[in-house]
This record gives sequence, C-alpha cells and structure tokens, in this order.
Amino acid sequence: MANHKSALKRAKQNEIQRIRNKGYKTSVKKAVKEVRAAISENTPEQARETLNKAVSVIQKSASKGVIHKNQAARKVSRLTLQVNNLSESES
Repeated sequence: MANHKSALKRAKQNEIQRIRNKGYKTSVKKAVKEVRAAISENTPEQARETLNKAVSVIQKSASKGVIHKNQAARKVSRLTLQVNNLSESES
C-alpha cells in the first residue's frame, strides 16, 4: 500500500474510477448483447432501435476514455453491418 499522502489519494481515486469504468463496460456489453438478440430474432425494426441505443452507449464510453475510440468504432461498424445485412435479407 502507498505511504505518501498523495499516493494514498491517488489509490482512492483509481479505485473509484475502476468501479465507474466497470459500470460503463457492463452497459456496453449489455447494449451489444441486446442488438445481437434482436438480430437473431430476425426483427429489423427492433434491431435498428437497439442499434441506435447501443451506438450512443458505446460512443459515450469512448468519449469518457473507458474504451479506446477505435474499439468503439469497430463495435459500431460490426453491429451496423449485421443490422444492414438483416435488413437486406428481409427485402
């Protein structure tokens, strides 16, 4: 454990930030899971709605620095591609 006053404070801050980041990561995973569930049910409209919500959650976590911006872009790109393929197969 840290000995200096500033190091003790930093340790506390790191723990609080770790817990906060964990919450953001969990919400990203949940949002992605909801989109994939809608895709597997073959419901294009619901998939698009959940995709919009997921994109918002993913971009917010990227802007806060929880996940890297390229990781966020990759997740959004892959989910969008899957939803678009679902829409094309329905038509």
